[in-house]
Amino acid sequence: MNDRPHLFQPLTIKSITLRNRIGVSPMCQYSSEDGVATDWHLVHLGSRAVGGAGLVIAEATAVSAKGRITPGDAGIWADKHLEPIARINRFLKQQGAVPGIQLAHAGRKASCARPWEGGGHLPDDKGGWPTIAPSALAFGGDLTKVPHAMAASDIALVQIEFVEAARRALATGCEWLELHSAHGYLSHEFLSPLSNHRTDEYGGSFENRIRFLIETTREVRGIWPDRLPLTVRISCTDWVEGGWDIEQSIELSKRLKAEGVDLVDCSSGGNVADAKIPVGAGYQTPFAERIRREAGIATAAVGMITEAAQADEIIRNGHADIVLLAREFLREPYWPYEAAQALHQKEALKRPIQYGRA
Repeated sequence: MNDRPHLFQPLTIKSITLRNRIGVSPMCQYSSEDGVATDWHLVHLGSRAVGGAGLVIAEATAVSAKGRITPGDAGIWADKHLEPIARINRFLKQQGAVPGIQLAHAGRKASCARPWEGGGHLPDDKGGWPTIAPSALAFGGDLTKVPHAMAASDIALVQIEFVEAARRALATGCEWLELHSAHGYLSHEFLSPLSNHRTDEYGGSFENRIRFLIETTREVRGIWPDRLPLTVRISCTDWVEGGWDIEQSIELSKRLKAEGVDLVDCSSGGNVADAKIPVGAGYQTPFAERIRREAGIATAAVGMITEAAQADEIIRNGHADIVLLAREFLREPYWPYEAAQALHQKEALKRPIQYGRA
């Protein structure tokens, strides 16, 4: 029993070792200026590294201007984005955390107002822009824009944008790369038959619907150094009958592993406006456990993980290899120290010398 991994045991993937199994999940801040990170991002991400997280993943970072959710989204489509991200990454590493980034394209959920400005689609004459997706199907609810159905040339261009974004991420000192294929954004839209009605090689069968993600992953893995972890976030289910589900997610994870993916980040939902999601403590953890066991790949558990004992149980019982916290880190940036205290692992996590008297 004592030999089992626990929350404060280091985790090594490829050449990267996390000091513990606690990560900061990507959380959009909607506070960038034309995609450029600001002091807000330095303090937001930096405080979680000071707070003891082993991994800090920057928010969904758009591979193109048209791939942003809102005008305030982070971006990495131009060289002007590099130094502000590099500055943050240097600070994260100084504090003992591994810096990561999530590369994303919002697809039909792009061109939105910031959440505190209503969150609905922006008209093109009020700061919005045309959107793209696998099929010309609007998301629904407040997201009423009908996207342009992507031609083969559009698909090829977006895949190039992901590759170039990965090159830039490497140049900024990122040591952990995540491809966003969840929450109803572009890559997830290809996966799900609810949003993908194509009849060409990118739609219809399971093999065709996963093609966009598999090809993109293969291209990114080709330029992302093998010594550094490559991960993918998926929505393990749409929570809708006839949609994407856990069985397809398990098979996809096997294919991703074969393409050189090191870990699957297991979330869910986000692809349809009216899904009934049974939200509760650790409600997505069973997905991480099944994919870890049945696909033979490392996983991250995320979603309503709030208590130290809960997080430790996930690791000790082999449900996942790492836990990623979002809202709980917003409530308490120093959550890892509280968890170490609660789990009698105080010696496993040393406070910064500046806080030594705490």
